[in-house]
Amino acid sequence: MTVQTLDVGRIRAITLDLDDTLWPLRPTIERAEAALRAWLDAHAPRAGALARDAAAQKAARRAVLAAQPDITHDLAAFRRETIRHLLRAADADTALAEPAFAAFNAERQRVTLFADALPALAWLSQRFAVIALSNGSADIGHIGIGQYFQGAVNAAQAGAAKPDARLFHAGARAAGAAPHEVLHVGDDPHLDGIGALRAGMQLAWVNRTQAAWPLDIAEQPHITISTLAELCERLR
Repeated sequence: MTVQTLDVGRIRAITLDLDDTLWPLRPTIERAEAALRAWLDAHAPRAGALARDAAAQKAARRAVLAAQPDITHDLAAFRRETIRHLLRAADADTALAEPAFAAFNAERQRVTLFADALPALAWLSQRFAVIALSNGSADIGHIGIGQYFQGAVNAAQAGAAKPDARLFHAGARAAGAAPHEVLHVGDDPHLDGIGALRAGMQLAWVNRTQAAWPLDIAEQPHITISTLAELCERLR
């Protein structure tokens, strides 16, 4: 097991995960899926019924994965095509996939930030180039926090999802820094952790639940924090 020590002096930029780092993901997705079902109920009721059927949802995802494996890293495109599949299965107009996805996505951008998020973003953005780095489709501009970021890179733009190093390296380029000059901040050991460490970055693991670092990951984070306020204190 590799022991890491945080080197604050070499940090020029920060790449920052979004879901479950700045806000809890599950309630956000649950609200967005409820909005999607409500939209389908109003415009394509049979598809709305399928959207409530776990087996139908699973079959739709499998079908999209088999037909379009090249979009699996693009979560927005994958969801849009899953909706299209449900519409087709319900003998509804597949052109409704676009407005149906728009209903989902509008709610997807309505998040409830953790209490420590805004103060930390304000502090970090005054000291480092901060880049949003996400597998998902959250839009920092629509959410209302874009002013704290120099840029944003997601898996759809990079052509690869975490833990693929290509996404992390794209984040470093967006910050104008080399990977070893970047501190990645994120909550998921297997996506954020493995990805950042193997891309040559330092890693701050946001561990809000006091979980144990997974035994199957040989590398260790450079710093483990339970809040973003703690991260700011360690970077002073």
